[in-house]
Amino acid sequence: MWQYILKRILLMIPTLLGAAVVVFFLLRLIPGDLCEVRLAGTGLYVDQAEIELCQLKLGLHDPLYVQFWRFISGFVVFDFGESMWTGRAISYEIGLRFELSLQVAIMATVTGILIAIPLGTISAIKQNTWIDYAVRTFSIAGIAIPSFWLGIMIILGLLITTQAWFGTPWMPPITYVPIWVDPWTNLSQLIWPAVATGYRYSAVATRMTRSALLEVLREDYIRTARAKGLLEKIIINRHAIKNSMLPVVTIIGIEFAFLMGGLVVTEQVFNLNGLGKLFVESVLQQDFTLTQALVMLVVTIAVLTNFVVDIAYAWLDPRIRYA
Repeated sequence: MWQYILKRILLMIPTLLGAAVVVFFLLRLIPGDLCEVRLAGTGLYVDQAEIELCQLKLGLHDPLYVQFWRFISGFVVFDFGESMWTGRAISYEIGLRFELSLQVAIMATVTGILIAIPLGTISAIKQNTWIDYAVRTFSIAGIAIPSFWLGIMIILGLLITTQAWFGTPWMPPITYVPIWVDPWTNLSQLIWPAVATGYRYSAVATRMTRSALLEVLREDYIRTARAKGLLEKIIINRHAIKNSMLPVVTIIGIEFAFLMGGLVVTEQVFNLNGLGKLFVESVLQQDFTLTQALVMLVVTIAVLTNFVVDIAYAWLDPRIRYA
């Protein structure tokens, strides 16, 4: 098992290095000088000395291989330089938002799993019954309804319900508070975007669970277990579910990586200052260094998520580690 883990860790290195090469050189393929585009791109007059200072700060006068080495070495120690927009350290800007985005992603993932696996399992066992049709309708609706629209409906529902029941409308807090500072305020703010996002998450995972479990239930070893007289509950729990989880784990990993930087509109709806919002603001402010760092952060999260998925594969199916 440890050899399998070591191989997967070693495979992460060329993946991250290749992504760094692509990100670094694509940024430098932008027509013109980065500082000129950033400072004088609006058509306003900018002193040449200010452009020179920006070029000096970014090290644009150095050879490309020196710039690339500085970028790689900074990435290894999480030193991405300063933001061209705020003037503060990029690691500081990302750190302010990373905790919020990570918590929402974890809560949405847990919500999605708790909904998807039981519903997908029941739908497969009760195939072509009214329960199956109800679960399939539920999952199709989750795929069709955008998370941000569901978020708006949740906020409106909270306002209308609290107004009718208590006489005073209530909505989630606007200011983010870490969970270890005030758990109640934290959860009352983040549970709603987690539910709105987790519903869509669960819809995709439910359909995958149902499809994978139906395929496993048709296998010969399941028929053999039934012929031996094993209880259906034991067959489902010990043999079928575990062997059908590989594609479901893949979906869970992909969705989690997406949640860490892709909830742009949902964060706007719930007024969350997360990584998705920072990504958009860095592009709008033409902060190339911050955009570059965020892209590498998302790539790193995706690679680490795939690594965890690979480990889960080896745990679910021991044959994989020997392949």
